[in-house]
Amino acid sequence: MSTPSLGRSLHQGADLVMHSATKFLSGHGVVIGGVLVDGGRFDWLASGKFPTLTQPYEGFHGMVFAEESTASAFLLRARREGLRDFGACMAPMTAFQILQGLETLPLRMARHIGNTSKVVAFLAAQKEVARVHHPDLAAHPDHALAKKLYPAGCSAILAFELVGGRDAGRRFIEALTLFSHLANIGDAKSLVIHPASTTHFRMDDAALAAAGITPGTVRLSIGLEHPDDLIEDLARGLRASQRN
Repeated sequence: MSTPSLGRSLHQGADLVMHSATKFLSGHGVVIGGVLVDGGRFDWLASGKFPTLTQPYEGFHGMVFAEESTASAFLLRARREGLRDFGACMAPMTAFQILQGLETLPLRMARHIGNTSKVVAFLAAQKEVARVHHPDLAAHPDHALAKKLYPAGCSAILAFELVGGRDAGRRFIEALTLFSHLANIGDAKSLVIHPASTTHFRMDDAALAAAGITPGTVRLSIGLEHPDDLIEDLARGLRASQRN
């Protein structure tokens, strides 16, 4: 969610990092891809906990990956086995579009975060909204941690709970004109989804609660549009959500 523009996981102690290039890295919802990063600092042999990297592997004629590459054993196996056994080879055009997206990543993320802060503040003040979930809010349990780890902002993804449950969620979605009704996130366009009437529509209220979702939960992925336009669209949806 934060991307390397906002958070440096390797600098914060991680040894392996995985990014969805489908989301913010490419940034325009046109590719499917992922990125694995091996920091090259972990001692796989000394840990004694990863036999798939430190013991001979018959699939590669007895190769010991940690001996073949003492710096990036995990990445070595992921790349070689992925290419040979799973066909995980990115299309050239996909790679080009991800690289092109990376050129504007810091600029886009700054706009994503700025827009999100304004949307979060707006939603938190609305009577049609029972609760907003985002670390920007002081009441969020991870607010202090988010400020420490991600001082430039942590995410353009948020969720909020509508008063009125499933029916309110449906009316809210149907009234929006700027937000695109899609299950994806991390796009230049602002996206919205109401799980209880789409991805989780087969689940009753008890099952939703067990999954950490309410009938009125709405997820937003905030894009690069003008924040005033986003707030106007959300206000329209909120008014419609409470009509009977």
